[in-house]
Amino acid sequence: MLSINPNEISVPKLHGYLLGSVAPRPIAFASTIDREGNPNLAPFSFFNVFSANPPIMVFSPARSVRDNSTKHTLDNCIATKEVVINVVNYDMVHQMSLASTAYAKGINEFEKAGFSMLASEKVAPFRVAESPVQFECKVTNIIALGEEGGAGNMIVCEVVKVHIQENILDNDGKIDQHKIDLVARAGGSFYSRAKEGFFEIPKPVATLGVGVDAIPEHIRNSTILTGNDLGMLGNCEAIPTPEEVSTYINEAKKACPHIEKASTEDMHKKAQEYLKKGNVTAAWKILLA
Repeated sequence: MLSINPNEISVPKLHGYLLGSVAPRPIAFASTIDREGNPNLAPFSFFNVFSANPPIMVFSPARSVRDNSTKHTLDNCIATKEVVINVVNYDMVHQMSLASTAYAKGINEFEKAGFSMLASEKVAPFRVAESPVQFECKVTNIIALGEEGGAGNMIVCEVVKVHIQENILDNDGKIDQHKIDLVARAGGSFYSRAKEGFFEIPKPVATLGVGVDAIPEHIRNSTILTGNDLGMLGNCEAIPTPEEVSTYINEAKKACPHIEKASTEDMHKKAQEYLKKGNVTAAWKILLA
């Protein structure tokens, strides 16, 4: 058996062991605003519910292991003492992953990830309209667990309003676990879905995705592509150039002369097939063609 003294290995390595073994973990998709009213949205898997009376949730934005910086979410919670915790289901998981990108302060992750901002009733931060359950919360305490990179900051929140989409309820008014279809975080780039087990989403930590807001409107408004599909497209670092698309079209014509007669719906379905295979570049090209 491998035995480890935490202070004798690097923080990133210890972090990997912790996340790989304590899993799956629920996800707090936290919405906050800064003092100027700019919205911020980010997911955290150091999260759970700890009390029902009063209703208390705790999540922990950790200091960056790379440069010891703090998360915008933490800064905003300190400044405003309010947060909305949105739960994440399978239908929005790729968009949620895109929102975890380290965009600069002031960038609206709602827009980047293609989510709808929904006004809250008792707090200032917006809710994620696509989330099946949204908790408006007041921050009651923030406990710093350290000052070095990797140190967590426990944000203790009291739930002051709960919003539940009725389509996830059963006939008795209770949340149906099959309908809510929650996902959880695991180690590395893995997630867990109760219905199907583990699946993988590349972590957007070293790159900046173009964002759903950069996707042409005619693609964003597709009746075929899902939110997850748009999230995958938005997580791409760059949109293919017109030259790359032109080359793709010419090659496609050689392989399939009838492609020019394909409908927009057919092209979107083909792009969706590419996305399911993880070939995001090909999906982009056929959509732009």
